[in-house]
Amino acid sequence: MKKNILYLVAALALVSCGNNSATTTEEEERVEQVRTVVLQPREIEREISVSTNLQGYLTQNVAPSLTGKIEHIYREVGDRVVTGSDLVRMDQTQYKTTKISMANLEIEKNRIEQLLKTGSATQQQYDQITTQYNSTKEQLEFLETNTYVKAPFSGVISAKNYEDGELYGGQPILILTQIDKLKALVAIPETYFPLFKAGMRLTLTTDIYPDQVFPATVEIVYPTVDPSSHTFQCKIVIPNGRNLLRPGMYVTTTIGLGKAKAIVVPYQSVEKLVGANDRYVFIVEEGRAKRVAVTLGQRFDQDIEIIAPEIHEGVEFVTTGQHKLVDGVKVNVVE
Repeated sequence: MKKNILYLVAALALVSCGNNSATTTEEEERVEQVRTVVLQPREIEREISVSTNLQGYLTQNVAPSLTGKIEHIYREVGDRVVTGSDLVRMDQTQYKTTKISMANLEIEKNRIEQLLKTGSATQQQYDQITTQYNSTKEQLEFLETNTYVKAPFSGVISAKNYEDGELYGGQPILILTQIDKLKALVAIPETYFPLFKAGMRLTLTTDIYPDQVFPATVEIVYPTVDPSSHTFQCKIVIPNGRNLLRPGMYVTTTIGLGKAKAIVVPYQSVEKLVGANDRYVFIVEEGRAKRVAVTLGQRFDQDIEIIAPEIHEGVEFVTTGQHKLVDGVKVNVVE
């Protein structure tokens, strides 16, 4: 009986060893089927489009350097004014008092000047009255500017915060905005920094006037790049003689940058990282998929420009089957 049991245990052990040998057999490596193209540079008409909001080229807060009562506001919201137009008259008491003092000092200065010539007054007396006269003159000029406030440039009144007779505090009485010339700040991807120069021509479009194109010019290219957004700013100037455009309007700027060579691929071949805006593609190296992070450039209908150090002429690029790929997986290229 014992002998039979030993034979049974030995048989079970042999069966067990056979099963382990089967499970440790190396599995066949995963292979994904893909289609590819060999990348070739393509000549494109380089242009970039970005959206922004228009601003008045000049905006002035009408805020006198005097506190006190507002005697009269000459303008209402929407009024057009020209340079030198009356805008606001503040309380005149201090101005009128200083003006009387100025007149008296002028008379006294002239009197002492005559006495000095005859030796009846000293040079010290003349210097004192001259200093007092000049100081009062400067004060009167300051008071005149801030009592009778005039428009520093032509524009339109875009805001009014007080009425006649109210006490003026820190808030501007009026806001004057220039609208015959507008400006806008646009954020441009840092990739294009070497291509932007002051004086470049561009165009604007807006949904408000779908059939019209408005000319504009790059006035300033800001010298630094924002490290968080990787963009730099350009200030553009827009002539607006017909007053069709207004500050606050949403517009799209299109800037032509000339012809260039670029790598352009089907838009559907570019993958997007879940939960982020990062984009990536797959290329083939030595029979395996390689994941490459890319920056998107200009769009051409169903194609898109991609930019990365690994993306260049001669690279085998995956156009179909990329959704199933992971970095390093073996691929089989099919026709």
